Amino acid sequence: MEQVDVVVVGAGVVGLAVARALALRGREVLVLESAATIGTGTSSRNSEVIHAGIYYAANSLKARLCVQGNAMLYDYCAQRGVDHRRCGKLIVATRPEQVDQLQQIQQKARLNGVEELRLLNRDQAQALEPHLQCEAALLSASTGIVDSHALMLSLQGDLEASHGMIAFNSPVALIKKGQDAIEIGMDDGTWLRARLLVNAAGLSAVALAQRCTGLDARCLPKAFYAKGNYFTLAGRAPFSHLIYPVPEQAGLGVHLTLDLGGQAKFGPDVQWVDHADDLQVDPARGEAFYAQVRRYWPALPDGALQPGYAGIRPKISGPGEPAADFMIQGPEVHGVVGLINLFGIESPGLTSALALGECVADRAPMR
Repeated sequence: MEQVDVVVVGAGVVGLAVARALALRGREVLVLESAATIGTGTSSRNSEVIHAGIYYAANSLKARLCVQGNAMLYDYCAQRGVDHRRCGKLIVATRPEQVDQLQQIQQKARLNGVEELRLLNRDQAQALEPHLQCEAALLSASTGIVDSHALMLSLQGDLEASHGMIAFNSPVALIKKGQDAIEIGMDDGTWLRARLLVNAAGLSAVALAQRCTGLDARCLPKAFYAKGNYFTLAGRAPFSHLIYPVPEQAGLGVHLTLDLGGQAKFGPDVQWVDHADDLQVDPARGEAFYAQVRRYWPALPDGALQPGYAGIRPKISGPGEPAADFMIQGPEVHGVVGLINLFGIESPGLTSALALGECVADRAPMR
């Protein structure tokens, strides 16, 4: 049985960031990825937004790692030449009764260490975005966008430069608790022994942990799948900032984001589904998108929205429940020495990736 120091399961943005952080500390790292290339899951189906850390509960992992990750990500992209833009975001109150919510959002964000926020009245917001309709807005200057695939390629390059490796088309079938190591059984019958296994399998993380013998199933959260549908805009949008409505339960509302080429898309909405591969966008959902977008952009033309793509949020809280925090679960919880599970790494996982990598590396047992 082949012996390796560290195995990371999953080559999405978080798995790559974790693997990179461990490799930079001198660990021998092997990433196992079931697909044929990096970032084919949640990492390839998101808004590519660099979040500021505004919405999350004070002292939560999401708040701390998002704020830390935001700064790390901007620095990293600047150093590595990864395409990104600090374009800023407007959170908009479209009804008078929502204006107080903007102030509450600002207060919560300040508790999280987010300082680059400014309340704007209607005239100030429309001076920035003349086509915007709102009662007031909160400007987040540290929100931006990033080329997520270029970011993942850069993380992969860092990993390989530090002698880490990625094995593609390598799904894991079984994990066994050993005396002094974790034993990993592959679909093709190959077995590996690792001192440390990091489960960064995203949408499959809970299912992978369920295949670990010796791990008490009562320690595992239930997996929920919140589908987010996106619609793209035909033509160019007359906005230079990202536009977000006041948040809704389970998501941040149907917002307008821009890619690095200036193309606009709207979404995601929240659609609870039973399977992580339910990725078809129902064109009929576009009617609700028109209604929501026109609250802040009344001039959205009929027929301008086209079905784009969908992503699945790997949630560990279900419909009607408060949003769960990131879960970094180690042996002190589940009792399997050498295993770290990452559960519920949804948004702001992309923004938090570098900080998550350092957090996991800090918790990893020494060789």
